Amino acid sequence: MSSYFQNKIIWITGASSGIGEALAKALDQLGATLILSSRNKQELQRVLNTLNNSRSWILPLDLGSNESFENEAKQVIDKYGKIDILINNGGISQRSLAAETSLEVDRRILEVNFLGTVAITKAVLPYFLKQGHGHIVTVSSVTGLYGTPYRSAYAASKHALHGFFDSLRAELYNKNIAVTLVCPGFVRTPITLHALTGDGTPLNKMDKGTSEGMDVEVFVKKMLKGISRQKNRLVIGGFKEKFGVFMKRFFPSLFDKMIVKINVR
Repeated sequence: MSSYFQNKIIWITGASSGIGEALAKALDQLGATLILSSRNKQELQRVLNTLNNSRSWILPLDLGSNESFENEAKQVIDKYGKIDILINNGGISQRSLAAETSLEVDRRILEVNFLGTVAITKAVLPYFLKQGHGHIVTVSSVTGLYGTPYRSAYAASKHALHGFFDSLRAELYNKNIAVTLVCPGFVRTPITLHALTGDGTPLNKMDKGTSEGMDVEVFVKKMLKGISRQKNRLVIGGFKEKFGVFMKRFFPSLFDKMIVKINVR
């Protein structure tokens, strides 16, 4: 696995906390040079200060403001000459019923999670095509495979990612560009602290599923192993999340009865 990442130029969004921060630390140990992006410059600098590779760099950006990603991609190319792997990890979650969620919150979640991810991918893709190789990794969710209560816009944004990146993979099948979708279940990170409620304010508390979720370092180890094998899709989570994927695929009617009884908040 380590040889796949050694000496690679890897751009990570959502790198200031949670899965993104853990990815940065693990990839740094594997010998990669990293570009760390998120909105929070101070937290990005904190993460950068923990890394050993002096060539790694922070590049703050907001996935909700995607007009200038071509400029950011050019900055990376000008600095390093190439990008080997793009890891689309940035995004925001949700904890609110659809009937109590404003359209502005729905729009914000889709703008960041879907359109922001697509925009940065499209900014990098021409360089992958020109250099003749690349790997696009997008962190989705098990809610990209099935919807649950309190996640209507979040699930919609993750389902959209699957449609886009499955199509993109088919278009790039002979271009030496891999496309991997990663579907986490519950992972113990601060994501629910910042999850949007119906009026757009953050939840500011950890929900039970997340607090009891998989350790983030364990998750990242499994994720990097799958990426190094250029898997099309990775589902990484506990028994309950994987069982949900199984039931949705093979017993959808039973799944529909089961999902309403599951405590997801």
